[in-house]
Amino acid sequence: MAGKADCQHNELLLECSPWAEEAGFDRPNAGKRLAAATKGGRNPLAAKGKSANAVKKLSQQVAERLAPSFPGPLLLPKDELNWDPDYPPQSLRSWLNEVERNKLTPERKTLYVAGPPVVMPGVSFMNGWEQPTGTPVNELEGFEPPSTQASLEYLSAFYYGLPVKFFPQPLRFVPWTEPPQRAKSRNSHSYVGLARDDYCTRIRTRETPDKKFKRQLNLNDLLDAAIAMLPDDAYSLALLMDFDMYEDDDDDFCCGRAYGGSRVCVVSSARYHPALDIDESIDHEHMWPTSHCKKFADSLCVVEELEPREHIKSVYETLESPLRRAVDAVRRASAPSTRQVFNGLWFSRTVRTLVHELGHCFGMDHCIFYACNMQGTSGMAEDVRQPPYLCLVCLEKVAHAIACELQLCDQAGKEEYIKARYRATAEFCEAWKHVDLFAAYGAWIQGRLQQLSV
Repeated sequence: MAGKADCQHNELLLECSPWAEEAGFDRPNAGKRLAAATKGGRNPLAAKGKSANAVKKLSQQVAERLAPSFPGPLLLPKDELNWDPDYPPQSLRSWLNEVERNKLTPERKTLYVAGPPVVMPGVSFMNGWEQPTGTPVNELEGFEPPSTQASLEYLSAFYYGLPVKFFPQPLRFVPWTEPPQRAKSRNSHSYVGLARDDYCTRIRTRETPDKKFKRQLNLNDLLDAAIAMLPDDAYSLALLMDFDMYEDDDDDFCCGRAYGGSRVCVVSSARYHPALDIDESIDHEHMWPTSHCKKFADSLCVVEELEPREHIKSVYETLESPLRRAVDAVRRASAPSTRQVFNGLWFSRTVRTLVHELGHCFGMDHCIFYACNMQGTSGMAEDVRQPPYLCLVCLEKVAHAIACELQLCDQAGKEEYIKARYRATAEFCEAWKHVDLFAAYGAWIQGRLQQLSV
C-alpha cells in the first residue's frame, strides 16, 4: 500500500509502550508469565536451593530471549487495556480449572462453519445493507466478501487436528410474520427471520447509529439462532455474517461475539471493509507486525503529551528473530493498491477475529500476558495492530485441549503437535502470501520453527 517505504521500522518495541504506565497497567512479570504457561502454575525455573534473586535473574533472561518472538501487548492510547488495565489474567492452570470449560471428546470435536445466509426475495429490502453507505457505488466495485471456503481452510490450520466442516443446512433470511396488531406498531423492516428447513428465528434489525450502513442485525438474536442449530457432533459453530451487527441499544456496532459456554460465535465482516479505513484512521503502514515499530508507538503517545523514552531492547533481537522476519517480509512485499490486495486485507481481518471468537468457545479469556490473538480490542485501529498468532500461554491451552485431552498425547506428543500446527498454518500462509498479514505470519512461523528445532 502507499507509503510502505516511508518508515523502515528499524527499532521494534518488544514490551508495552510507555502509555501502559500512564494507564495503570501492570503486566505480569517474567516469572509470572513463565508460570502462567505451566499446568501447575509455578515458575519452571524455580527449584529447591535456588535463591529468589537467582530465579528472578534467570526468568528475566528467558523473557529477553522470548521477547522477539512474543513481545508484550503494545497498550497504546485508547486500546482496550487502557480502559480496563486491571483485567484479570487467565493462566493455563486457571483455564484447566474452569468449571464451565467445554472439553473436546471423540463424539464432539467438529468445528462447523455456517456461511452468510442467502437473502430470499421476500426480504429483498435487505439487499445493500452489507455495503458501506458513505462510499460511492462505483468505488465498491470489485470488492469481494471474505470467502467462507478460505475461512474454513484457515480454521483447519489454526485449530489443526480438529475436523472443520460446513454447516450441512442452507441458511436463508426470510420475512418474519407477526400478529397484525403488533405488526402495525412496527416498521416493516424491524424484524427478519433466519431460517433453516422449517425452523425460523426472529432477528431484530435497526437503523445504524453512525450511518456507516443502512441497517444492522441484532447479535444476541443471531447467537440464539446459532445455539438452536448446533449439530450433535459439534464442538462449536461459527456463523459468518456480511451484515453489520449490534449487541444492545448502547452499541454503535459489534464485529463478533462468542457464547463460549454454549460453543457458538457470530462474526461479521462488515466493519472490516477496507472502504471504511479512512473513517477509522487505519494506518496501513503500521498494521501487525509493523505496529511494533517504536517510532509509530511513540507518535501515538506524543499525541497524548507523553514524550518518547528509551526502551528495553532484548539482547536476543537479531535479524533472524520471528518478529523481525515478519517485519522484513512486509517491507519486501510489493503491494499496489489493487482490489486483490484489499480483498485479501478484508479476509485477513475477518478470520483473525473468527479464530479469536472460537478461542472463547475453547474457554480462553482475553490475554494480557503478551501481544496475542486472544487480546481484547477496543476498535478497528487496535484490531489491525494485534498479531494473528497465539502467545505461549494461549497456545498451551489449545495444544492441551487438542493434543492431550482429545488425542491423549504425552508432553512429547504435545510438543510435536505444536510444530505440526505451525507447519499447517505456514502452508496456508504460503498460499496467501500476496496478503501482508499472511506473508508476515508465515515468516514469523518459520522463525519460530527454527527456534523450536534448536
